[in-house]
Amino acid sequence: MIEIRMHGRGGQGTVVASKILADAAFKDGKYAQSFPQYGVERRGAPVVAFTRIAEHENELAVRSNIYEPDHLVILDPTLIGAVDVFHGLKEGGWVIINTPEPPEKFDVDPEYQVATVDASGVAIKYRLGSKTQPIVNTAILGAFVRATGIVTLDSLLRAIQENSPAKKEENVKAAEEAYNSTKIKE
Repeated sequence: MIEIRMHGRGGQGTVVASKILADAAFKDGKYAQSFPQYGVERRGAPVVAFTRIAEHENELAVRSNIYEPDHLVILDPTLIGAVDVFHGLKEGGWVIINTPEPPEKFDVDPEYQVATVDASGVAIKYRLGSKTQPIVNTAILGAFVRATGIVTLDSLLRAIQENSPAKKEENVKAAEEAYNSTKIKE
């Protein structure tokens, strides 16, 4: 089983990203579950969402938060340092960060793999959200798929098309562009 924890802020689409990723896994013939950690539900507040992906249905019997994720998706880089986003991350796990900066700029333990993408810039380009509060969920998922290969890009794009609440084509294009512009630390 693969466990993914997503850290974002209210309004960035963190919970929807988790659901789309689970649907993409399902489209690839895997089993998945997705759920948020409920707390203060307001725009700008820290949000955590979880996705589990498994080859067999019985692996998904666990229903708790993810305390030791295989991978992290960070939709807002200001959460690094403000929240212990790396807590419990397994050795070798991917850290996908929404930032225009290269992965080498982040002081991340070398036991982790790092990829970055300017998901905010991509979201603004496709008018997803506003310039001051872009909705980065589909773009960051494109980067996640590029880095990890856990689900196929085709399944992700179909899941986005089916699950995006608005601007379906723009969200698909954002995911594709982010997939192609992801920077991976060598």
